[in-house]
Amino acid sequence: MAQPYSEKVMDHFMHPRNVGEMENPDGIGKVGNPICGDIMEMYIKVKDGVIVDAKFKTFGCGAAIATSSMATELVKGKTIEEALKLTNKAVAEALGGLPAIKMHCSVLAEDAFKAAVNDYLLKTTGKGLPGFKPHEEPLEEHEH
Repeated sequence: MAQPYSEKVMDHFMHPRNVGEMENPDGIGKVGNPICGDIMEMYIKVKDGVIVDAKFKTFGCGAAIATSSMATELVKGKTIEEALKLTNKAVAEALGGLPAIKMHCSVLAEDAFKAAVNDYLLKTTGKGLPGFKPHEEPLEEHEH
């Protein structure tokens, strides 16, 4: 039997924060999992090195929506340097944990954010995020 979701996961799934497209974003990150079909787009607005806004659009399961929502909450108001410390484990912990079979959703949220920062840096400095490469998931089935 699948492990139940925490109240925080359910709250961010039922009432996602920062959902939707952003007009004129400074950075856009789009990542996906070809096996399960989850797709995340994250948008950031940056002013003086601080992420002043973050939004997302996610096509996927409840955990994918919840992790996207939480990731945007965790990076808003932080400098790029501070926000780049975001990890998939931090997203999962902020949500009160995720079932092991859903941890890939938090990996996608981390990658979507870092892809948005990479895009922002490419546009503003001509250089992307040093060493950035989205996680490569093992090609295996997981529950939705």
